Amino acid sequence: MNNLNLLTKKICLLFLILCCGTVFAFAQDVAFLDLQKQLQSDGFDAAMINRLYSRPETRFDDRSVSLFFMHSEAKLNYDQFLTPDSIQKASRYMKTHEQSLLAAENSMGVDKEVITAIILVETRLGTYLGSSSILNTLSSMAALSDSGIRQQLWDRLPVEKRIEETRFREKAAQKSKWAYTELKALLTYASREGLDASTLQGSYAGAMGISQFMPSNILAYARDGSQDGKIDLFDHADAIMSIASYLKRFGWQKGIDPSGAHAVVYKYNHSNYYVQTVLKVAEQLKGS
Repeated sequence: MNNLNLLTKKICLLFLILCCGTVFAFAQDVAFLDLQKQLQSDGFDAAMINRLYSRPETRFDDRSVSLFFMHSEAKLNYDQFLTPDSIQKASRYMKTHEQSLLAAENSMGVDKEVITAIILVETRLGTYLGSSSILNTLSSMAALSDSGIRQQLWDRLPVEKRIEETRFREKAAQKSKWAYTELKALLTYASREGLDASTLQGSYAGAMGISQFMPSNILAYARDGSQDGKIDLFDHADAIMSIASYLKRFGWQKGIDPSGAHAVVYKYNHSNYYVQTVLKVAEQLKGS
């Protein structure tokens, strides 16, 4: 699609927006025009990009993106992962995936109990993976580099839940750059593995799979635990080996002391409460 066609389409769609008043219903088409052009200029195949963004399921996801910019009083109850029932489920998981866990422990030096604890906390042992389109989430966030799109999102945020407007604009600018980097990683990963990027689902923040990796972390740290020649983080063996790879990269080693273990797991999730829970679960699993 050349520059003239892009400009013409954008003008027509903006006219429809003004006439019909249905801002986001049409703006989701407009929002990704510049994004497509940028991706193509960065070397992604034009035909692939056009196919991906012409699908009806590829749309601006204001619901997921809005969550980044609203106050929320809800916090994850990490204590739920320390109940006897949760520990029992994690113990059974270790038995079911014993071969993959031992392979990861032997090759990466990462305790199988810590790997299991992370999978428990991240995705309830692979049973809760998220249902947001990763492509839509990252594309929508990346599109916030456009001031008009940012304004439209701000106008749609519930007034009582908005963060301060200056902070919103600063965060939107920061997150749009981050999301564009992650979007490129997503498309690179999907192309490399022969996947349809539009079908990949995960958290509202763009993390996916049993291990909840962001796309850039998949490219950097994910490993083929099943040894089938592919990296699929919805496969337990691959997710287990990938978590071990990540933790090893950030300093995990056999016999690591508690402070060192805390520092490494903190790299996985920047929450002391999260880290404390993972290490407590791991400790209980050692005695199960």
